[in-house]
Amino acid sequence: MLRRLMLCAALVVFVAVMALVCLPTAAFTQPAAPKAQAPVLVTSCGQSPGPLKVTVFLKRLGIEYDYKADATDKDIASRKYKTVIIVTGASLKGMGAAGVAMKDELARTAGVIDAARKLGVLVAGAHIEGMARRSQGAEAGDNSDEQSIDAVCPKSQLLIVRKDGDEDGRFTTIAKKQNIPMVAFEKNLDLEGVLKTLFGK
Repeated sequence: MLRRLMLCAALVVFVAVMALVCLPTAAFTQPAAPKAQAPVLVTSCGQSPGPLKVTVFLKRLGIEYDYKADATDKDIASRKYKTVIIVTGASLKGMGAAGVAMKDELARTAGVIDAARKLGVLVAGAHIEGMARRSQGAEAGDNSDEQSIDAVCPKSQLLIVRKDGDEDGRFTTIAKKQNIPMVAFEKNLDLEGVLKTLFGK
């Protein structure tokens, strides 16, 4: 009888310990993605061509949008946007053509995000060009792509990420740390379905 009681007590302790171990995992449960609404402002942080891919699907879905590669806080204030999609990833070629440096892009993007948050505009950070964008044409010491990600993603209310761009868990880590919902997709064509769901089309 004593042996049975000891076994039961040990079992109770084991179950209690396992319950405590599982609590941190539950704390990382991803929050539900917020509903996005039009009109939408699409811009970039780093002058990459990524935003153009987003606009193709927004147009196909009949979602009202404006695309401004050099959008500023004044653009947010001048029109009643309900969502701003900021595509991360820096293009040295794109920035050269626009006559801007990475520090200019970071400052401009910070202004857009601050204005959007103050006016209740949903900020969605997107990385849709995969791991290739994070390493494409990067010279030794060039971390402009990562600067772009750091400037946008932790301050976003929603992340839209192509899975192969998260091979190192970069975006998953940000999403968990900041408790931001993240929607991941496999291929470029899948982005249309993601946007369709987010905008309730």
